[in-house]
Amino acid sequence: MTVHTYVPRGACRDVFDLRAPEVVLSGPAGTGKSRACLEKLHMACAMTPRVRALIIRKTQVSMTSTALVTWREHVIPDELSSGIIRYYGGSMVEPAQYIYPHGSRVMLGGMDKPTKIMSSEYDLIYVQEAIELTEADWDALSTRLRNGRLSYQQLIADTNPDKPTHWIKARAHRGDVTMLESRHSDNPILVGEDGQYTERGAQYLGRLDKLTGVRHARLRKGLWVAAEGVIYEEYDESVHLIDRFDIPKEWDRIWSVDFGFTHPFVLQCWAIDPDGRMYLYREIYHTRRRVDRHARDILAVVTDPESRTAADGTEVPPARWEWIEPRPSAIICDHDAESRATLSEVIGMPTRPADKRVTEGLQEMQRWLQVADDGRPRMSFMRDSVIETDQELREARAPASTVEEITGYVWDERKEAPVKNEDDGMDTARYAVMSRRRHGVSVRWL
Repeated sequence: MTVHTYVPRGACRDVFDLRAPEVVLSGPAGTGKSRACLEKLHMACAMTPRVRALIIRKTQVSMTSTALVTWREHVIPDELSSGIIRYYGGSMVEPAQYIYPHGSRVMLGGMDKPTKIMSSEYDLIYVQEAIELTEADWDALSTRLRNGRLSYQQLIADTNPDKPTHWIKARAHRGDVTMLESRHSDNPILVGEDGQYTERGAQYLGRLDKLTGVRHARLRKGLWVAAEGVIYEEYDESVHLIDRFDIPKEWDRIWSVDFGFTHPFVLQCWAIDPDGRMYLYREIYHTRRRVDRHARDILAVVTDPESRTAADGTEVPPARWEWIEPRPSAIICDHDAESRATLSEVIGMPTRPADKRVTEGLQEMQRWLQVADDGRPRMSFMRDSVIETDQELREARAPASTVEEITGYVWDERKEAPVKNEDDGMDTARYAVMSRRRHGVSVRWL
């Protein structure tokens, strides 16, 4: 009999509780993502007879120096050396695999040689470094989850971040994948229980700190960034992207708007708590619709349906629909006069022009994104805030919400200004924070 001890932390612990069909553990290099996924496979196979699991990477040869080293040396070393778990090298019809005493099996494979692995059925499939796969690869693997020995069937993966429009990130934003964000503090080899770096951790993170540009952002900070020069380095999805909650009616509301047609029209609804923190809780982010359509769309969400029809069956003008949430104290807009007039007429409220200064706005938003002494930022974004996903943007792998823009918002070094592409949500958020500055709520902690 062997005793196996593994004490996960943070996201590496949370992955054990999830039963969602698709789970991705994302984070910087060295957070223990692979170990956590492999330990979950081992636990399932050790506890339940005749489970079939698969460890896979884009190419099978690349797995021998990565996942399999962790598997053999950290997850099952005692069971393997004692013969409790047997290794079978495979044949013409069966892949290489590890066999448990009660018939559970962990198969090995690569998507470059799919014949043997795709002919089997599994309960759990673990994909190492999922950004290497295509979405077609992922979908093909999901069809093999039908062995039925566990109460759930799951495709689980680890990955370092990539560009923010990568299909994994897009799938997570659609809600098809549950994404967990791991951090270096999750790995006890690097960070002790007291929160201090171990000797090995200090050395390892020291090497990561020497990375620059996009590699530093992805591998050290765990950000999904597209290129060098990310502007909002303060943004951390595990901190700033929060679960939805019921907003107290007494909280102030403001709306910020950036007009567009070919480019997205963006309308952001912000709630302000008594301490001045801002929460993006609702958003329109859509192309190829007129301003009056967008105005009616937002009113449809914030008003009572019964108030929209008169007693004689005719439609009540939208400006007279009865609101079911507090009206915004301000609607801050891009400067297009005609669009502002249309929005104001339909909604029945005045608007005011945004403070569009770029440099000051960038600096102000960086301050709002900083984590204060109380451990919380002054600007957060609720998940699932977009009221209708623009499928054209999604199919084009373009950002389809403000939060999808943030980590791809980068500097144009030649102009010392942001790259003017896929920045409509960023402009709109900047208008919101600058409106708070104008009212004496500028943030100044450093």
